[in-house]
Amino acid sequence: MGFLSSRRKRSRLAPELDDQDLGKLLKSLLATTKSGIIATTDLCLAQISRLLGQQPGDWDRRAHRMGVLADYLAETQLAKSWAVREPRSADALTLHAWTQVARARRHNSPEDAAEAVDLCLRAAALAPDDPTPWVVLLEAGRVQRLQRSQVFGAWNEVLARDRWNREAYLGMLGYLGPQEAGSRVQVLDFVDSLGHRMPANVPCAAVELTAQVLQYHSLVERGGVEALVARNHWSHTAATQALDRVAHTWAQPGFLRHAKALADLNLLAYALVAADRRRQAAAVFDLLGGVVTPWPWATEGDALAGFEQAQRRALAAL
Repeated sequence: MGFLSSRRKRSRLAPELDDQDLGKLLKSLLATTKSGIIATTDLCLAQISRLLGQQPGDWDRRAHRMGVLADYLAETQLAKSWAVREPRSADALTLHAWTQVARARRHNSPEDAAEAVDLCLRAAALAPDDPTPWVVLLEAGRVQRLQRSQVFGAWNEVLARDRWNREAYLGMLGYLGPQEAGSRVQVLDFVDSLGHRMPANVPCAAVELTAQVLQYHSLVERGGVEALVARNHWSHTAATQALDRVAHTWAQPGFLRHAKALADLNLLAYALVAADRRRQAAAVFDLLGGVVTPWPWATEGDALAGFEQAQRRALAAL
């Protein structure tokens, strides 16, 4: 793929990333709900159930699909309707719980996630091997500020079923940060604890780089002189090493194979441009093919505008 190919492809927000089946479902759900035909709910739920029934042991792919659907359906009653109709379906219960958590985050209303804990526990009992109900329980614990033991309990249950679960690691990274229940020191300890135990291309490979980007954002958000010199963050040893560890390998086509690989590549492109390593960033933009994720691009404004500006800067360095 030549570098010019990324210029030809229109940048776009695509929550499904490269999951074509999920993308087709999202378009179908939109078309079905707009059609006004009888039994719309039945049609939508049948499509959702069919997709989530695929690849039953691929926890990474299932979590990606369910998380995207939860965000998409958060302002609708579809997930709740499914859970009411099929109270013995772990997928239905988990999706309903996740939509509640997504809505609670969107509106900053923890009370919206009040039922999520019970739904997750019921789903976990129905599907004891599935880490996803525990992933959602961890997120519900963060939103509702549950006791630390409850959050860590959910975290341990996830890892017992899926050692390198992306959502769980990033969830704990947020929970241990200064904006929630921890501190910068706890974040560093958490990242350091992974050490060399974590393989380079597992679904949660972006934990360390995510921590560095979050620290960079905290400097920008302070404003004043600290914001003006925030770019110096990327010259510090820890930040430089975090980028060095992944810049070459992630940019190799096919190195990252998990469901949210394109999200991690968005993160890498953002960090490389912020660190003024634009030639390296250009190769990453080429792999993205115009697929944009809201985070981290929307942190300082419109996501698409931020992505396109950074891409132009990177390509100009070639």
